Amino acid sequence: MALFEISFYSHTLGMSMNMNVLLPQKPISDKRKIPVLYLLHGMSDDHSVWLRQTSIERYVSEYDLAIIMPTTHLGWYTDMVHGNNYWTFISKELPDICHSFFPQLSQAREDNFAAGLSMGGYGALKLGLAKPEKFSAVASLSGALDVRAICREFQHTEEGSFWFNIFGDADDVQGSDNDLLALAETVSNSNQPKPKVYIWCGTEDFLYDQNITMKNHLSRLNFDLTYKESPGDHQWKYWDEMIQEVLNWLAVSKMITSPK
Repeated sequence: MALFEISFYSHTLGMSMNMNVLLPQKPISDKRKIPVLYLLHGMSDDHSVWLRQTSIERYVSEYDLAIIMPTTHLGWYTDMVHGNNYWTFISKELPDICHSFFPQLSQAREDNFAAGLSMGGYGALKLGLAKPEKFSAVASLSGALDVRAICREFQHTEEGSFWFNIFGDADDVQGSDNDLLALAETVSNSNQPKPKVYIWCGTEDFLYDQNITMKNHLSRLNFDLTYKESPGDHQWKYWDEMIQEVLNWLAVSKMITSPK
C-alpha cells in the first residue's frame, strides 16, 4: 500500500487544496482497474484525520481498494449560498483530478464508493443520492443527515449566520438539492439505480435522532439499507471500529498479495 500526500490547485474553489491517497501497489503487468472509496471528514477535521485517528492504512491493506481522503473545510459538501462551490468540487472536480493523477482508478459505478463521519456522513450520502449513476454504495458513521433540522435549530441563534451562509434560509432547505430526504425521494422515483446505503450511529450520539429519521425514510423507500446502532457517542474510538465494518460491507475483493 502506497501513501501519497498531494497538494493541488482547485479551479472550482480558486485555492490550493490537499488530499491523502492510499493506493494498492501492484505489478506493472496487472492492468485491472482499482475500486475507489472517497473517505470524508467531519466539521473540525481535514484530509489527515483518518490517518491520524484510525488505522485505515492497515485496514485497507487487505483490500484491492484505493482511498481518497480530501480536505473540504467547512463547506458541508455544498455549493454555498455565500461562499465556495464545495459540492461541485467534491462531486465533479475532485474525481476528475484523481483520475488524471491515477489513471488506474476505476470509473465504473460498481467500483466507486463514498463514506464519512458526521459532516462527512452527510457528504457521502449526498454523493450517493445526488449522483447514483456514479456511486454504487455509500456509508455514514454518526452522520448529520437532516440539515433541515440543523438549520431550523440554529436559525435564530448566534450560529445562525454560519448555517445561512452555507444553506440559505432555513425555510428553503426542505426539498432543495441539499436535503438528503428529498434526494432519496427523487432517486427512488426515478429510473436510476439506487445506491446501497450503510448507516451506523451510537445510541448516545447527539445526531442519533437524525439517523433514525433517515433509517425510517430509506426503509420506506425500499433502499438496500444496512442500519446498525450500538452504545456510543461522537468519538473516534467508535469510528475506528466501524470503518472496518464498512470496508467489509463494501465486499471489495481482498488483495492477492499485500506488499510490505
